[in-house]
Amino acid sequence: MSDVDLRKLRYFVAVAEHLHFGRAAEQLFIAQPVLSRQIRALEEELGAQLFARDRRGTALTAAGEQLLADARPLLAAAEALQRRVIRAVEGTQRFTVGFMPGLIVTAAVRMLTERHPGLTVDLVRTDWFDQVEVVHDGRVDVSVVRLPVDPHGLVVRPLYTEPRVVVLPADHRLAGKDAVAVGDLADEHLLQDPDTVPEWSAVATELRTDRPAVPVFHSVEEKLEHVAAGRGIMFLPLSVMTFYTRPDIAYVPVPDLAPLQVSLAWSSARPVPLAEEFAALAAQ
Repeated sequence: MSDVDLRKLRYFVAVAEHLHFGRAAEQLFIAQPVLSRQIRALEEELGAQLFARDRRGTALTAAGEQLLADARPLLAAAEALQRRVIRAVEGTQRFTVGFMPGLIVTAAVRMLTERHPGLTVDLVRTDWFDQVEVVHDGRVDVSVVRLPVDPHGLVVRPLYTEPRVVVLPADHRLAGKDAVAVGDLADEHLLQDPDTVPEWSAVATELRTDRPAVPVFHSVEEKLEHVAAGRGIMFLPLSVMTFYTRPDIAYVPVPDLAPLQVSLAWSSARPVPLAEEFAALAAQ
């Protein structure tokens, strides 16, 4: 079997994510017949059928599912390699930190730059969906993350914990309370995955009936808009809510919710100079 062409892998991932050759070709800015030929060539190189195609559409085969799982980290590693080589050519001393909304890294960044004159520290804002992805694809050297995350390919160092609060519409019956118990929220509609709040799941009324569908949110701002509109409640870290204060929502502490773990993550597949030092500073 010949070496796998990374370009063909990128083409494969695009088709696998869209499950549609036409839309994948548009994303890749190539003609659909060219894309089809490249996928056929990849299948011949691997000796496996990657897609099942019929009049109903396109689906991944078992081999395709396996290749997709392996291709994503491989492509991310290749992109990270390119970024590191470019950095070496430029001869610049850079250290890039990813951080989520509400997580303040200013003090640790200042201490690191004081210890290493000439070091440039860049910052990249992340979110729940990409807080680890930015490590794997090389956009950041380290990422301040909220657990849980998939630890595969990562070094994860605990930093501290932070309490969670319930986010309510400003006119909610419990808004303004000093604190509420999880049981007080049993009859509410939760606008997030119940598995992330097992304490609430244990008492939730809606989980014993037909739970209403929950939209897919892509930002904290979207989540808060839905809460403000009275469509449900959410549990978020306290630091997020202090960052996003607004008059049409209220947040109330929930003491019987387990706190969230904040950690620092970096790649275990390559050396990350200064990662351990930054972790020690951030833990302060």
